[in-house]
Amino acid sequence: MDVVVEVGDWEHVCCGSPIERNEVVDLSCIRWMDEDGQVHLGESHHELDVQPIERVQGRVIDIHVVDQGGRTLPILRVPSGDALRGVDPADDGHLEDPWTGEVLTSDHGDFLTGGSFLVTIRTVEQPSHDPR
Repeated sequence: MDVVVEVGDWEHVCCGSPIERNEVVDLSCIRWMDEDGQVHLGESHHELDVQPIERVQGRVIDIHVVDQGGRTLPILRVPSGDALRGVDPADDGHLEDPWTGEVLTSDHGDFLTGGSFLVTIRTVEQPSHDPR
């Protein structure tokens, strides 16, 4: 089953790890419903007083950056929070096209300031336990 997790905002910028396509991940997420009734999962690194916390485990199969207007653009990886803040000496935090390797530039300005990402994770369904 494929699950989309929203990554970004202050939590990821604070202390989020990089996320790359084809990487196996184990994310703690908060589930919420928007005003239209759509259910969302958002990555969480902090012990917030919000329930329920869900774990999403699986392989990353797709990543998109989201601009302020809700448009999406595929990217290779989500940089770490330190890289996005410009304080990681080993990572400049750039966003890259997954197929061409092109680095997103000021031509993609709305995407560079959006701050959120949609990460699609292919989870492995656990076989049901047969009590026989």
